Amino acid sequence: MGRHQPALLGGLFIGVLSSLPLISAVNLCCCLWVIAGGVLVAYLQQQNAPEPVETSDVVLGGLLAGVIGAVIVVGVQWAITSATGALWQEQLRSVIEGEADLPPELRELIINITENSGSLALLFAVVTVPIYAVFSMLGSLLGLAIFRKKTPPQAAPQG
Repeated sequence: MGRHQPALLGGLFIGVLSSLPLISAVNLCCCLWVIAGGVLVAYLQQQNAPEPVETSDVVLGGLLAGVIGAVIVVGVQWAITSATGALWQEQLRSVIEGEADLPPELRELIINITENSGSLALLFAVVTVPIYAVFSMLGSLLGLAIFRKKTPPQAAPQG
């Protein structure tokens, strides 16, 4: 397995499971798929190494997996938003117009952002990428604590 292949597989795991409609609801509970993807990265890295893996390698792999997963999720959400734009925009507009406590400036800002799927995807990416990166990194540290191989004892010096 290549150096970055565990991170790619972990990112694919995160992205696919976080994009599926009903299954992605598990992410609402402490980013569970993202953390599990980080644990998967640590597991795969340790299985391919005869000695204990370095913490820095696992953290970097988890961080990369989180970014890859977030990019996949943002891309899928952008495609869904572009395909169903008019439907959900009308629903959102009716909800926003029904809120009497919402200031008019904020109401206009929300409507302007949601009318352009590109700006909505950018806003979603700005929020999602850092969150997924951090939680995946934490998951990889958790996986390291679980799957790290023990260091063999040092031989006593002969002399």
